[in-house]
Amino acid sequence: MSSAVLSLFSQSGISNELLSIAEKVASDERITSGEGVLLFQEGSLPFLSVLADDVRHKINGKQVFFNRNIHLEPTNICVNHCAFCSYRRKKGEEGCWELGIGDLVQMAQDHALSGITEIHIVGGVHPDRDVYFYADLLREISKIMPGVQLKAFTAVEIDAMCSFASMDIKTGLNLLKEAGLVSLPGGGAEIFDETLRSKICPDKTGSAEWLNIHRTAHQLGIPTNSTMLYGLLEDYTHRIDHLERLRTLQDETGGFNAFIPLKFRHYNNRFSHIEETTTLEDLKNYAVSRIFLDNIPHLKAYWPMIGKKVAQLSLAFGVDDLDGTIDDTTKIYSMAGSEEQSPVATTSQLIEMIEGAGFIAVERDTLYKVIRSA
Repeated sequence: MSSAVLSLFSQSGISNELLSIAEKVASDERITSGEGVLLFQEGSLPFLSVLADDVRHKINGKQVFFNRNIHLEPTNICVNHCAFCSYRRKKGEEGCWELGIGDLVQMAQDHALSGITEIHIVGGVHPDRDVYFYADLLREISKIMPGVQLKAFTAVEIDAMCSFASMDIKTGLNLLKEAGLVSLPGGGAEIFDETLRSKICPDKTGSAEWLNIHRTAHQLGIPTNSTMLYGLLEDYTHRIDHLERLRTLQDETGGFNAFIPLKFRHYNNRFSHIEETTTLEDLKNYAVSRIFLDNIPHLKAYWPMIGKKVAQLSLAFGVDDLDGTIDDTTKIYSMAGSEEQSPVATTSQLIEMIEGAGFIAVERDTLYKVIRSA
């Protein structure tokens, strides 16, 4: 950020507190939790956009990343009872599914010629499937698609599948890694505040254990992503507390590749009475996340959740990753009423979104190794 921009801020009448934050960002100085809350409360969208763009540019320049991927969702049968979930079903309930290993391998094989480089595997916590089942699944997929990277299983799934097998987390993660696991997604974090967590997902893996599972993965050389569910019952202090816990773990391990804010969608769940956040609030959340998480290299806008138009807008608010092609292989957000009911994006569409916003499109693999620059 140039001195001329700081001078313009000074002349524009913004508060001394916000000007001080801008000066910190310009000099690569970490902002505090209190300053993060202040950005949420008082930062205008243009102001936040400039700061977030400065942080993103220092880390990734004008590059915006995407990959060619599909999702496999083995089941939506789940032992947890998250009040915000539109996806979960009980065994035998209408709309439930439980795909076997053969089914899932066939689904993967159906995309073998499409050029995908990643298979993302997440689903419900099935009561009858332990870590051995999922290790077998990874091995079978790896046999038929050895060059495709497997990003699989949230910390919540890892916690349960290891418990069902009476296995500790470290041993379970090593088993999965040997079977072909390359990375963990960031789901299940929701919001770390324990009081809020008790209201929205009372029987789910706790915040401390979620963080510890990711810590253990990092120690084993398994990089992971991180997320935050926002727009439900939290306030800005809860969001910053969540980001602070992620930033602290990243200082310790350096194992997070990306952070993905996940917007609460209210269709068909117990919080359907709550209004969803506005697009302006979504963009503010991206910007403050980018400014605050100075040590996590990538900020992802998950376009199946917010729609392609808002995802493109988010590139002006610190986002440098648009996820992937998906090919209509996920139901988690479409069942909750997302903008994209049949999420499909071609490589050319993602490139057009990125270049149309003035950035350089870069195809990556799961670990952000560059495959090609458009």
